Amino acid sequence: MTNLQLYDQISSLPANLRQDVLDFVESLKAKAVASHPLKPRKFGAAKGFFKMREDFDEPLDDFKEYM
Repeated sequence: MTNLQLYDQISSLPANLRQDVLDFVESLKAKAVASHPLKPRKFGAAKGFFKMREDFDEPLDDFKEYM
């Protein structure tokens, strides 16, 4: 079902049932957040994970003709 089809279905409901749908969607979102809480990021967690070569900032041989 596409978003547009879902919107059409919900729009055709009476106002009180649309409120029930909204309540249900909010409960699903809360359940999803509760089951997968985001952990705070720790600064420096990837330290040592990447290694850069000493000549990283040196011009590449492929571009010498343009310099």
